[in-house]
Amino acid sequence: MRGSATDPTTTPGHRHRRRTAGTLASAALLLPLLGAAPAGSAPEPSAGRLQQAFATASAEYHVPQSVLLAVSYLQSRWDSHAGAPSVTGGYGPMHLTDVRTALATTEHFAEGAEDARGDGARAALHPRVDVPADRALPARLRTLPRAAELTGRPAAELRTDPAANVAGGAALLAAAQKELGEPASADPAAWYGAVARFSGADDTATAAAYANDVYDVLRTGEERVTDDGQRVALAARPHLSADTSQLRRTGLRTVPADDTECPRSVSCEWIPAPYAQFGNDDYGNHDLGDRPASQRIKYIVIHDTEGAWDGVLNLIQDPTYVSWNYTIRSTDGLIAQHVKAKDVAWHAGNWDVNARSVGIEHEGFLAAPDAWYTEAMYRSSARLVRYLARTYDIPLDRQHILGHDNVPGPTASTVPGMHTDPGPYWDWAHYFQLLGRPFHRTGGKGSPLVTILPDYASNQPVYTGCTTKGEPCTAHGSSEVRLYTDHDVNAPLIKDIGLKTDPTDGVNDLSSRVSTGQQYAVADRWGDWTAIWYLGQKAWFENPRKDPTAVRASGLVVTPKDGAASVPVYGRAYPEKEAYPAGVPAQSVVPLPYTIPAGQSYVVGDEMPGEYYYAVTFTTDSHRVVVGKDLYYEIQYGHRVAFVRAADVRLVGAGR
Repeated sequence: MRGSATDPTTTPGHRHRRRTAGTLASAALLLPLLGAAPAGSAPEPSAGRLQQAFATASAEYHVPQSVLLAVSYLQSRWDSHAGAPSVTGGYGPMHLTDVRTALATTEHFAEGAEDARGDGARAALHPRVDVPADRALPARLRTLPRAAELTGRPAAELRTDPAANVAGGAALLAAAQKELGEPASADPAAWYGAVARFSGADDTATAAAYANDVYDVLRTGEERVTDDGQRVALAARPHLSADTSQLRRTGLRTVPADDTECPRSVSCEWIPAPYAQFGNDDYGNHDLGDRPASQRIKYIVIHDTEGAWDGVLNLIQDPTYVSWNYTIRSTDGLIAQHVKAKDVAWHAGNWDVNARSVGIEHEGFLAAPDAWYTEAMYRSSARLVRYLARTYDIPLDRQHILGHDNVPGPTASTVPGMHTDPGPYWDWAHYFQLLGRPFHRTGGKGSPLVTILPDYASNQPVYTGCTTKGEPCTAHGSSEVRLYTDHDVNAPLIKDIGLKTDPTDGVNDLSSRVSTGQQYAVADRWGDWTAIWYLGQKAWFENPRKDPTAVRASGLVVTPKDGAASVPVYGRAYPEKEAYPAGVPAQSVVPLPYTIPAGQSYVVGDEMPGEYYYAVTFTTDSHRVVVGKDLYYEIQYGHRVAFVRAADVRLVGAGR
């Protein structure tokens, strides 16, 4: 059914929403939703099919259409991803999971072999990875086979046919409602328990957090054009109140309250990383600290796990392995905290960044066939990052919310091995919308700075090596824009001299790519092309006026001081030798194989004194935070950030 007084699902909500550029180019696309087509016109053939699939499944399984739409939005934002699985083996708009099938058809390739600790005062850390033995998969990873049983449809159909997938999701919700002893009510408020069970969570806190997100979507409404060009709408129900008492009858376990550092709006449990000695006076898998009293936390680093949830949790509990502060589960957004924010986790491959950051791992694979992440995980992550940013006064921008792929190698020899996650398929624009800091134009006409901002869905650069080396990856939206040596797509790609290899279009090759939200100084313009200063070179990217991939920005830049032919670039902001007290070995301040030549400018992200956290022993009595007098600027240098000494450059305002 189309919608009724109790379930007006097809009336757009009364919120302002940013529409994806180019997706509403044809007025015909709107007609199947808004009414009959005018005489002599033909509606877009694909328009309305998915909306109708929700209505059909609602009628067949007696689940309110609005509930189906809200659950699907939280799972996939209604996208079908051409039948490709998510990072955790979820298929279609309802994210029905069949992880064995997904993994059986997927091969993942390594993205680097960095030393996660990245501290030159200690031996490089390259722990052996023993992948845990395969065990019986939890129910949350095999919902698609169960949906196939309930609907009588082949599993292959549920993986590839969006309408069948929606029907499978409806069947699962209806079965959960029946198991709870609840009637198949037309009132969306009566489905809270079934939605909680649909999450696949095995505890009440995670299931409730998931269900609360679904009901937030129901209350606010949503509308968007999907990845295959279909407009789907869910009406806003601002006064909807769910029957949360149903949660007590779900039979899920209750997790004891703990002292995790998480916002109340997420489900969070404490799974500690061990701080223990082993071997010949070695220890792991993190260092004790006293942040922010001893050092300010400046960065949050976004990672993906390159492994499944259970195996990753086994690794974090190994004292001989590395560590990070949080892991977020893809299926339902559950957060596990492992290392307190006061302590220093070994996660970013750069000790300076580790000592000033919090690391968050997201369940998934950079180069999965379609590499899409669930909305549940994005939202849970965004709530955690907002909480951390508020708690530790971290700016919500791309100079402080870094991908692991934005962390610089600390020395020249480490540059080629640095990791490249979360990769080109992480939707930075959507993520920052959820953070409440959407990217937008901030510079005036003629501003010499730009913010990279392609339309994620329509921006689909060709990448290779996702599943087979050298073969093209599945066409997919991307946050990244490719760079050339000239204003021509046939020109050579920009080369990163630090990588010591020729640039390619490989999914892990960052040498000639910029990412959404990053800011650069404009070096030149030519028609629909813009050049920026990048890795000491003039780098060109397509930036058509009608479909821009960047917008004008304002901010501060650095340029070499007058008279300097070039200035060095560093991978860490360490103090000068004179700052180190007795008993703490001075760390060398060695530049990377890059420079900023005279006449070039680079956007500044932050100013900071040189700092070094000396922590090389299990006992903390010898630990010291060394703070120097030399100041550094963090800059956006290439795909990764870097540092320059304030004494070497001039600071200039631009684009205001």
